[in-house]
Amino acid sequence: MSLLTNAVLGTLVAQFFLAAAGTLSFAILFACPRRLLPYCALVGGVGWLVYELAVLLGADSTTASLLAVIPLTLLTRVLAILLKAPVTVFLLTGIFPLVPGAGIYYTAYYFIQSNNALALSNGISTFKIAVVLATGIALVLGIPLPHRRR
Repeated sequence: MSLLTNAVLGTLVAQFFLAAAGTLSFAILFACPRRLLPYCALVGGVGWLVYELAVLLGADSTTASLLAVIPLTLLTRVLAILLKAPVTVFLLTGIFPLVPGAGIYYTAYYFIQSNNALALSNGISTFKIAVVLATGIALVLGIPLPHRRR
């Protein structure tokens, strides 16, 4: 039995474009240069696509976030070099779909509702994802770039 049926592929394509649209909106809100907007959208779409593929293959949200942030950060470095732009332009906007906003919201919500067990559970899960995202970014950005010979 194949995991990638037509329905699943259609859903993945739709999620790619929706993540790209959300990333594009965030890039516009951040006032990114106009010429870089499509590339920012591409980075966000690729990151979310890798995340969804990892979840589809059975990874939990923390592992899927790590597996998604590594190619996302590699793509941001490549685009930054090719387009002669700062890495942060692509990284800040591209990571937007992976940030655990719902986890942060529910942590605060359950805390305000005095449901400390659920608040702690959501808080730990959200913290793990945030740490994994930061670790993945640091791992990739820590790779030295080759020097060009002149």
